[in-house]
Amino acid sequence: MSDLAKGFDTLQIHAGAGPDPTTGARQVPIYQSTAFVFRDADHAARLFNLEEVGYIYSRLTNPTVGALQQRVAALEGGVGAIGCSSGHAAQIMALFPLMAPGRNVVVSTRLYGGTVTQMTQTIRRFGWSATFVDFDDLDAIRAAIDDDTRAVFCESIANPGGYITDLDAVAEVAREAGLPLIVDNTSATPWLCRPFEHGATLVVHSTTKYLTGNGTVTGGVVVDSGTFDWSASGKFPSLSEPEPAYHGLKFHETFGKMAFTFHGVAIGLRDLGMTMNPQAAHYTLMGIETLSLRMARHVENAVKIANWLEKDPRVDYVTYAGLPSSPYHSRVEKICPRGAGALFTFAVKGGYDSCVKLIDAVEIFSHVANLGDAKSLIIHSASTTHRQLDANQQVAAGAPPEVVRVSIGIEDADDLIADLDQALAKATA
Repeated sequence: MSDLAKGFDTLQIHAGAGPDPTTGARQVPIYQSTAFVFRDADHAARLFNLEEVGYIYSRLTNPTVGALQQRVAALEGGVGAIGCSSGHAAQIMALFPLMAPGRNVVVSTRLYGGTVTQMTQTIRRFGWSATFVDFDDLDAIRAAIDDDTRAVFCESIANPGGYITDLDAVAEVAREAGLPLIVDNTSATPWLCRPFEHGATLVVHSTTKYLTGNGTVTGGVVVDSGTFDWSASGKFPSLSEPEPAYHGLKFHETFGKMAFTFHGVAIGLRDLGMTMNPQAAHYTLMGIETLSLRMARHVENAVKIANWLEKDPRVDYVTYAGLPSSPYHSRVEKICPRGAGALFTFAVKGGYDSCVKLIDAVEIFSHVANLGDAKSLIIHSASTTHRQLDANQQVAAGAPPEVVRVSIGIEDADDLIADLDQALAKATA
């Protein structure tokens, strides 16, 4: 029975892992080893020539990380994946084979603040650039694409405001232009949204968040759909043209639908070194085993709490697509049929000062710069995660100064409501 025929709940436990063939260990072991012994000289040469798949050195490949890569690829419906040291590393790894000095990527204005900074500042050091567009305006996306554009990038459920991108519509624009669509699926996870089913080419995750689910390790992953023709346009020479480091090997010609994945390991991890460590992979593998159970509770709690907040007179508005009042509510059934996630913002009457008082008054919610934990989390995005943005960028990203962001955990929802109730009382007194 292939992975494609198995259900999500089975894949999240079994994909990429079976009993250890030597010891019989049922949980994936932590292969804490920098290097792996070759059978003989010919075996070593074949591995280094990319003629055989195997383990060389943990900067490139590691059995624990490999199990996680297979599991996430199976859950997303991809052909392969590349484990990285963080979500930001995954974003750079996704762009690296596609870009070159002078090239650009068209990105949504609704992004995590760190990603906005990465796209506006950091990638310039590689000679790349980003054009920011409101992804509700498809014509604006088309207008932003030029001869130097090499990718389109967005988040499925945007951080912090919970905006849901119309992935089908955006994917069609990218397809018309012959460009890959890269989707950050961190806030949704493949249990809520599978971007490949909506036309995405690559998916990235910060595995730090919901996939691990317990706030223990950082990590990231790039998942390859295997559906993009990297040779058709001539725009992606790293994948379609001879690679000097491998004596003229052409990745797309040689590896077909796995071209991006092989390039990500053989070139990206080899030279950039943004490698996931095996202990992080192990924690994430254990977390994923309960992903569907946790996400169902996250969403259930988020719906209950968002509805309560929307009715509270101390709250000006709530930005949660799971509410019928949201302008993006109609996209939930289409893009995230199991729910709109558990990340959203709400505005407290009194603005910034009240937000600060609220955060200082909560008792169950944790004031941390993370999301996707089993624990409920709260933060003022404009002064922290989105602090590097100017005022217009903050508003466009969904992080104006009058809102707080909450990542709803899996505690008792009534306890969370009681905590917000007492904190709101102090914040608006």
